[in-house]
Order: sequence, then structure tokens, then C-alpha cells
Amino acid sequence: MKNTFGSSVSLTLFGESHGEAIGAVLDGLAPGIKLDEEYIAKKMSQRMAYGKISTARHEEDKPEIVSGVYNGFTTGTPIALVIKNADMHSKDYSATRSLARPGHADFTAYCKYHGFEDFRGGGHFSGRITAPVVAAGAILMSALKNKGIYIGTHIKKCAGVSDRCFEDYKNDLVALDDKIFSVLDEDKALEMKSAIEKAAENKDSVGGILETAVYGLPEGVGEPWFDSIESVISHALFGMPAVKGIEFGRGFEFADMTGSKANDPFVFESGKISTLTNNNGGINGGISNGMPIIFRTAIKPTPSIFQKQKTVDFINNENAEIELKGRHDPCVVHRAAVVQDSLTALVIADMLALRFGTDFLGSDL
Repeated sequence: MKNTFGSSVSLTLFGESHGEAIGAVLDGLAPGIKLDEEYIAKKMSQRMAYGKISTARHEEDKPEIVSGVYNGFTTGTPIALVIKNADMHSKDYSATRSLARPGHADFTAYCKYHGFEDFRGGGHFSGRITAPVVAAGAILMSALKNKGIYIGTHIKKCAGVSDRCFEDYKNDLVALDDKIFSVLDEDKALEMKSAIEKAAENKDSVGGILETAVYGLPEGVGEPWFDSIESVISHALFGMPAVKGIEFGRGFEFADMTGSKANDPFVFESGKISTLTNNNGGINGGISNGMPIIFRTAIKPTPSIFQKQKTVDFINNENAEIELKGRHDPCVVHRAAVVQDSLTALVIADMLALRFGTDFLGSDL
């Protein structure tokens, strides 16, 4: 199983949903980065479950940093962080041990690990494992902001309700940095939440689209062919359990455009080269061109629903039906936004270290 991502700055994940703890090791990060505990706590809160639009499982999710930080600054050695699990209802999964929950990794995990996997709550395949991703991502996002690089994700669409597009990138990203429910138009937040609650009442779930912007990334970042910005971001984001698609810039719209409309004309003004449009999402040839990086991911509806579904008993090899009990999210889109930010921050930090050196994000002192 491959649980490490990154070349120069890397992240290793460990733990299971109902195990003693989950955690991560963030390696290769420059020394001298100030650890902002309040910012980490804020990012963790953006991933937390709340209200009728989330699972009833509530964890404190307070990361304990056990190495790599001294006197409030990174030392340059691996940062190890641990998050304890406390609110587990493992008995909820006993009755369905041999039943493949539709949309989940129960059957595939059984095939790969021969029945030795920890199946409770989805084990290592659970969205619970994204908590240490966010803790590590908060460290990286804080360091990137100190270099003038901002990352933010909003819910572009959820349950058929659409948010507005990015307009003033920097101001929009600064605003998103403080939001629990990540939308640019607050009126749309109410509509989305209402639609999620309705799905929950119907014992169903909904998905959506997340749109991310990276502002302030310098030109020339990317390692073509196979480590282009698109390639590496896609690789990282498909690690998120719910992501099923990704597009950059105008994405699949390009199929219906002409070259004269799709191209981004270059212009030199105020001492800087930029483009008049940003259809290509800030990337040419897999390399950043100085414009904001823009991409969207498709987030599937939460597979854990409370309706009766057809399935199989994969241990006894027979057809069966399953009706889930327990605590599950009717939607994960709003909780996934900060996870997408965090994985994007990991990619950007890693690519900057490859381009400019491992001390790039460190202190200027």
C-alpha cells in the first residue's frame, strides 16, 4: 500500500477510522517556518462535522505534534502529528462484515488484503484519514501565505445549486480562508444546506463540484512531461476518497471551442507579462505561467445511504441485501473543500522546493 506522496516535500499517512489514532509525517519541510496553532485549529474546524448536513460522529481532532517543531518553529526534520480517535461505534459494522457496501472499498480491500484489513468504519479507506491531511496542509498553507501564495476552494455546485465563479481572486481566497461552509455567495449556502438536509430526510446523499484557485504562484513551476502541474495535482487529489473527476481551466468546455476563443492572448503591462483571459487555468505545457491556477473536481454522493440496496456476501459468495445503520454524512462536499486545499498545498510546496530549493518556504531571517 502506498501511503506517501511527494518528492522533496512529502506526506505519509497512517491509521484507521476506528483504530487508536490516525496521523501523518510531513517530511522535507524547510526549517524556520512558524507553527501557527490557531490557523491549524481553524482549518481542522472547517473539516469537522456539524448539524444535519454531516455525520453525527464528532471528534475533537486536535493534532498532537510529537516531532519536527521546537520553540514554535519547524526544525527541518520530519514533523510527526497524531490525532486520537474517540467517538467510535464499531459495533455498527459487525453485522455487515461480509457485505459489500455499494460504492465503498469493502470488497476490493478484502480482495487485496485477504481479510486482514480493519474494516470498521472503512478502516484506512475512510474519509476519517483526511483529518491528518488537513493538519499537515494547514502548516503548508500558512507557509505559502507568507510567500504571497494563496490557496482556496469553494463549492462550485452541490445538489444542483451553483455558486458564483471567482472574480477578485485574492480577496475571494482571503474570504474563503475563514469560512466553515465554503461558498462565495452566502445566499447559495442556504440553498445548498437545504438540499443536503432534504437528501438526508430521504435517506439519500448528494455530491457536487469543488473549484480551487492558487493565486501568487510564480512562473516556471512544473516538471514536464510526467510531473506537470496538472499531473501531480491530479495524482494527489485522486487520493481523496470521493473524487471521481478533475478538469483545469475551461476543461471539457475546450472540446466545443475554437482556438481563437480558447487561446489566452499575452500582454505586457505594468512591468509584468500576463494573459488577457485565463482559459487554460494558469498552466501552459504543464508549467505555471503566473496566472491563477484554476481546477475543479467532481465529488461523488456519499455512498453510505440508509436505503435498502442489492449487494453480495463476498465471504460466502451469495447475493444479499444491505440496509445501513449508524452515522454517515449525507454530503461530504463541504467537508472536502479544506482537504482539497491541503493536498493542493502539499503539491505546490513540493513543486516549489523542486524548482527553487528546499529552503524556499523557510524563514528569510
